[in-house]
Amino acid sequence: MEMVLCMVLGISLAAACGFRVFVPLLVLGLMGRFAELPLTDVLAWTASTTGLICLGCATLAETLGYYIPWVDNALDVVSTPLALVAGTLMMGGQMEALPDVMQWGLAIVAGAGSAGVVQAGTSALRAASTAATGGLGNFVVSTGENIMATVGAVLAVVAPLLAGLGLVLLCLLGWMLLRRMRRRKMVTA
Repeated sequence: MEMVLCMVLGISLAAACGFRVFVPLLVLGLMGRFAELPLTDVLAWTASTTGLICLGCATLAETLGYYIPWVDNALDVVSTPLALVAGTLMMGGQMEALPDVMQWGLAIVAGAGSAGVVQAGTSALRAASTAATGGLGNFVVSTGENIMATVGAVLAVVAPLLAGLGLVLLCLLGWMLLRRMRRRKMVTA
């Protein structure tokens, strides 16, 4: 059961990296430092003074950058590979009990995969918002992403099963919206 919780925790944290790359890392570091959350060797640096300062600055820059029209779309291009790396790190950091090949293989598939799916969804949503509003409505998308990244990361650490359930529900919602859009496209074609 412990391994399942670790996997759900890792996937949930990785998915939160798909919304914002640095927020989940900062949340994990703060909880490790101030809530005495035990961190694995792979993620212990996030709770160090240097790690918290760097992650805090990166989080601030990333968060503010997404509120500037057109800069937010440029950040999507840069943050996609970073989200994959952060998702891999978050997942791998939870699976230290496994042999290295399994730990990092699972981290790449499940961690980078979940971060990548979320990042692709948010990028598509931002592109649609930019097309519909000329970028002026993207602050609503950015605010939602900030909330999802923060709540998702905190929930993943505090209640991993609830975070996992939320992630499943988010995926179902995305799938239903995608099906609806495809049906509309077929009807108009």
